Amino acid sequence: MTPATTPGNETQLFLAGVLFTPPELASMALDGVLRRVYGDAYVRPGTVLTPALRAAALAAEVPAALASKAAVGRQAAAWVYGCAPAPQMVDLLIRRRERGSALPLFSGCRLHEVALGPFDAPLLGTIRVTTALRTAVDVALCLDPRESRPILEAITTTAVLNCPLGLVRSAVDAAAGARGRRPALALLAAIAASRRPRR
Repeated sequence: MTPATTPGNETQLFLAGVLFTPPELASMALDGVLRRVYGDAYVRPGTVLTPALRAAALAAEVPAALASKAAVGRQAAAWVYGCAPAPQMVDLLIRRRERGSALPLFSGCRLHEVALGPFDAPLLGTIRVTTALRTAVDVALCLDPRESRPILEAITTTAVLNCPLGLVRSAVDAAAGARGRRPALALLAAIAASRRPRR
């Protein structure tokens, strides 16, 4: 069984349509030969799910027409960093002026036209993924607090992401006029208060 090599990533994925059909991969997963990462992307059991590997699995879900334009964001990006459950839909962020095609039906993706700074979504393997800071800000502003709180807790306490709570609060505070800014700031303040030592 030879896996598909993911360009720019030393980890190998088994992708539907490369050597095996989706039913064949699903059957191998049921037999314990493979483990599903996301969609129709699988790895051997025991493979460590790194951000690069998760990003590669999501990249396989992105329509080809958007692969070079869109960036994985919101909960999907938080999942890439290991800070959220796997998303039901892959959130794709695209600059308003770059949208040239609509999503195909049943693509499993959602497209959001947003402002993206030049350093907001670097390339991770073959797909752009929003940085931990941009991801945290988007999660705080766009998700329901019941969903966003555990994600924000995880992002701001994962040392390797270098995204402390104070930095996220400053970034949200600077997003003047952004929809959801006040509730996001209130949520971040509540998280900060919960971390203060009790006397």
